[in-house]
Amino acid sequence: MFQRLFGRERHANRAITEALYAQIVASARQTVFYSDWNVPDTPLGRFEMLSLHMFLLQHRLRGESGAAGEVAQVLIDEFFLDVEHSLRELGIGDVGVPKRMKKLAKMFYGRTAAYDDALERNDHDALAAALARNIRPDAGAWPQAAQLASYVVEADRHLAQQPAESIVSGTVTFPVAKAG
Repeated sequence: MFQRLFGRERHANRAITEALYAQIVASARQTVFYSDWNVPDTPLGRFEMLSLHMFLLQHRLRGESGAAGEVAQVLIDEFFLDVEHSLRELGIGDVGVPKRMKKLAKMFYGRTAAYDDALERNDHDALAAALARNIRPDAGAWPQAAQLASYVVEADRHLAQQPAESIVSGTVTFPVAKAG
């Protein structure tokens, strides 16, 4: 038991989680999202893009058994720990963090339900509308929502082609977003 808790297996699992999470974060920070597609380069805008990429990987791993399900849960835990850490870095005190975490968790799960529904129905317009509603609620019309929706569809297909075994071992790739 102690070997499992403190030994090589725990270290290997941590390395896998860190590798996957780093790829999710790197993909969410692609410059084109902020420079060309007008995603707000703010803490909330970055949360939206990180949430979107976390959703995409969760969507890919859904229905997988064994280690893939465990990896999916560990990544969600890592995501929320990162969000909590970010809140603290922004100066939110101990009293305010739980309240904001609850709100952000509700936002995340609401968004993922909308994105999942649109992807499952293959409804590009509904996906673009959900993205616009969540990422740029202040913008009224956001023409780049259609581009982001196309990226999400491409990323979903790209992830579907990656074997679960590869993902569980710490290797995942997202497509490169292209301005246009």
